[in-house]
Amino acid sequence: MIKPDPASTLFVYGSLIDEAHREEILGRRVSSVAATIRDYERGRGRYFYLRKRPGIDTPGLLLLELSARDFTLVDDYENVPILYTRERIEVIGEGGIPVRCWIYLPTARVLTD
Repeated sequence: MIKPDPASTLFVYGSLIDEAHREEILGRRVSSVAATIRDYERGRGRYFYLRKRPGIDTPGLLLLELSARDFTLVDDYENVPILYTRERIEVIGEGGIPVRCWIYLPTARVLTD
């Protein structure tokens, strides 16, 4: 795997794993590859979320080559900054390669729903 560009790569772990759902939001298909985030556990209340949990790895996908428009659409979908914040993080891509990318992490509002 070629190392993705951190500025245009997003790790997803919830509803955006579904390709048809992503295409509905973005209006186009985007390339994706499997990835894992270490020391985070996925949960779900009303919304999917990740919570720091040492020793737990959560699978997801890296969405590749996203445009500024794509990020605007996903920011709106994720209701930034009310429900989620978009932050940089390191995940593990194919072949165990560390990858810097964007991720949506929950606000306190999501964790208390």
